[in-house]
Amino acid sequence: MTGNIRNWIKVRFITGFFVTVPAIATAWLLYVFWDKIDYFFSPGYENLFGRRVPGLGFLTAVVLILIVGIIARNVVGRRVVAWLEGLMLRIPIFRSIYPSVKQLLEAFSPEKRSSFKEVVLAEHPRKGEYVFGFRTGDVLVEGPEGKMELVTVFVPTNNLYLGDVILVPKDEIIHTGLSVEEGLRIIISAGTATPSRLPRARF
Repeated sequence: MTGNIRNWIKVRFITGFFVTVPAIATAWLLYVFWDKIDYFFSPGYENLFGRRVPGLGFLTAVVLILIVGIIARNVVGRRVVAWLEGLMLRIPIFRSIYPSVKQLLEAFSPEKRSSFKEVVLAEHPRKGEYVFGFRTGDVLVEGPEGKMELVTVFVPTNNLYLGDVILVPKDEIIHTGLSVEEGLRIIISAGTATPSRLPRARF
């Protein structure tokens, strides 16, 4: 009986551990992110008001990001942003880090996600070996043997910001039925978030 109670407590404790720790860790990271940004803008407000006003620095950052987004949405703003990016990419250390960080963040942007139409499985790089990929478009190729309906599939090879673009016959891809968000989680987790059974895609 004692062994059963000990086992019951152990199982519940482990379950509680894996439920609470990710939640606490996420909350802590969000707090650190908020506090660091807030602290960055605090000196200016301390000089103005004589003391730190919690949250005002973070609000300033949100407003600045919104203003940059508004500017970047028009033609002139895009040219200015492109010019600044080109200028910063001339800095040796910056240019080796910035493109990777930018592409990684863009993978989660609404524009990037909308370009990923679905999560599929494709035989790559050899027959009998399957990889997760994102279908990004359809291509009609006219070859010597006639027309072929192909699909373009982006296969991440280094997290999300680097990968191969492969062309696969339309009838050879396997529709997984996973959402793009689920596919992104699988790639980022190095496959550990792969479900034990893939749902059938609905069309």
